[in-house]
Amino acid sequence: MKAPLEIREIQIPEGIEVNIEGARIHVKGPKGELERKLSHPKILIEKKDGKIEVKCELPRKKEKALVGTFTAHIQNMIKGVKEGFVYKMKILYSHFPIKVSVKGDEVIIENFLGETHPRKAKIFGNVKATVKGDEIILEGINREEVGQTAANIEHATRVRKRDIRVFQDGIYITAKGA
Repeated sequence: MKAPLEIREIQIPEGIEVNIEGARIHVKGPKGELERKLSHPKILIEKKDGKIEVKCELPRKKEKALVGTFTAHIQNMIKGVKEGFVYKMKILYSHFPIKVSVKGDEVIIENFLGETHPRKAKIFGNVKATVKGDEIILEGINREEVGQTAANIEHATRVRKRDIRVFQDGIYITAKGA
């Protein structure tokens, strides 16, 4: 027998403003403002008494999962505008010193494995990238943009056509957090 109702509640913290207009959710806080469209015909998102309710009547397995997904997205938006997200990445090399710099919306990786042409990784959205010594720090309010930027940098320094057990050079994520 199906559960008659699937409800998840999210507390809205002090200093955070949430507006729900149809399928659009606007979250505003001290670090900035985020907007996202979350829509499904059976899932209803409402704001009541300082809480956000995500609910679905007579949910199937996929709709139950979507209620959890929508809840997680809203929680990440609230956490982002309140605290922000920070990813730390470490630059590792054994022989050829890698030179990393940020120019506009790209991270430029030079001298990777002694290559003459620089490798480039795109910085998504409003992510701020800074290079300090052998560490890259990515900061932003949108978790997905920060994570995608980190993935782009890791992907740009992927070792191809060599034994990855020997050639372990690259830029790797070492810490994630708020």
